[in-house]
Amino acid sequence: MGKISSIVIIIFWIVIILISARVCRYLFPEQKELSRKIIHIGSGPVLPLAWMLNISASIAIPVASIITLGLLINHRLRLLPAMEDINRQSYGTIAYGVSITFLLIFLWPENAAAVSAGVLVMSFGDGLAGLLGPKLKSPDWHIFGQRKSVAGTVTMALVAFLVLFLISIICGITIHPLLLIVIALIAVFLEQIGPWGIDNLTVPIGVAYGWLWLSS
Repeated sequence: MGKISSIVIIIFWIVIILISARVCRYLFPEQKELSRKIIHIGSGPVLPLAWMLNISASIAIPVASIITLGLLINHRLRLLPAMEDINRQSYGTIAYGVSITFLLIFLWPENAAAVSAGVLVMSFGDGLAGLLGPKLKSPDWHIFGQRKSVAGTVTMALVAFLVLFLISIICGITIHPLLLIVIALIAVFLEQIGPWGIDNLTVPIGVAYGWLWLSS
């Protein structure tokens, strides 16, 4: 598949996610967090998709850098409210873009599996934890001003392990389940101590390098 076709597919996926978030915001205006989580979760598969389409670093890095700059501008100007309109101070969207750009610069495409692992654990694990945690009644606590719960934490751990397990199968890499649990626990720990959304930076990078370390 040509470079232009591959880029069009990536852009098409991103547009679908943004439209879905916009529609969600229109249908459920009182649930501001939901549209943000749709973008958070939906953007994760862009990395495995780029991997599958053989998107080179020379294309991926500039695109990620431009998107990160756009996220910074949007954070200041609120051009796309669905991405930033939440009831707390957070730099999560910017941190998300920075982490992806960082991983692309240092690991793409030679370690695309590690990059995909880090981003998918963050997008699916943290995203679903943020959706299910507040909905399910369970004991909770506060760390650095953030509310955490048993339901959200368990969701993060289980989804992280499942993502890592599936990637290891797809890549044909044999990693002992206990090592996958270790990486999942690293993700949970970093997510717990990530105030102001900086877990969007620490979790993808921590998981990606944890993957490299334990799979080598």
